[in-house]
Amino acid sequence: MDARFAETVEFLRARIAVPPVVGVILGSGLGDFAAAVEDRLEIPYAQIPGFPASAVVGHAGTLVAGTLEGVPIVVLSGRIHFYEGHPMSSVVTPARVLGLLGCRDVVVTNAAGGIDRSFSAGDLMLISDHINLFGTNPLIGPNDETFGARFPDMSDAYRSDLRTLAKAVARRVKVPLREGVYVGVTGPSYETPAEIRAFRALGAHAVGMSTVPEVIALSHMGVGVVGVSCITNMAAGVLKQPLRHDEVLETTRRVKDRFVRLLTALVAAMGEGRSPDRLVVVPSRKSSAGAARAKAGAKPKPGSKAKARPKAAALRPAPARASVRRKR
Repeated sequence: MDARFAETVEFLRARIAVPPVVGVILGSGLGDFAAAVEDRLEIPYAQIPGFPASAVVGHAGTLVAGTLEGVPIVVLSGRIHFYEGHPMSSVVTPARVLGLLGCRDVVVTNAAGGIDRSFSAGDLMLISDHINLFGTNPLIGPNDETFGARFPDMSDAYRSDLRTLAKAVARRVKVPLREGVYVGVTGPSYETPAEIRAFRALGAHAVGMSTVPEVIALSHMGVGVVGVSCITNMAAGVLKQPLRHDEVLETTRRVKDRFVRLLTALVAAMGEGRSPDRLVVVPSRKSSAGAARAKAGAKPKPGSKAKARPKAAALRPAPARASVRRKR
């Protein structure tokens, strides 16, 4: 492991009871999702060795570890932005740490401006691909072979199997989900109408100031990525009104219920072998097969629950350590 990350990962592993299966990176104003995590341990970024801190309004700057629907999870409530003056290596440090902690898959989210004229503020967009207009790349410099190859493939950066799963989950929980290409820019100034016209000609559907560097770093490590943008406003020139950050935060507050419902269901499905049948709140923790038999009036066969959920034992949270203060 890179020496830069060793202290960070050691610090977190000593405090997180169960290694995470899924990681989530929350964008501007989307931090309410973290409150859904059970038996959660909250650690401010400022207390984590080697972790950069975020100073943007709408980004809490807190790492939250626990379980969600029985799935061990780590949530980054708030991200680091390139426009804050951090080097690109620092921007992707939190994402790298998710991979080093053991996250098999990561959900990246963001607040974005709608370029597609058919979009409306409040829409949720599944990211199918991205365009990198940051003018740089987090992989520039000597390659760390422990992370991945010098020239990683980006043809399926937003994994097609996870996108298929996300669409199936969205249908099951009745959350409308658009799909499109995200273009990443440096910010912090919003784009000009001419830039938006150029981005539209390039095939972009939404624009934002994050996500792309993290996805490149995660893909480099072989971590599965699925991305969801909250369209918080229409991009410059689409509507005749100025763009404001408080408008971004207001829209995320308005859509938070749909957003939390979708992400909770998606994380549950990702933790259960990427099956859309494993959705939100299942108090009995029955497998879908066991539930179907119960509904039909038949008793589940002995041991059928274990067969239906072969990973259940591994996903069950360990008892909280007495020295760790946790929240519910």
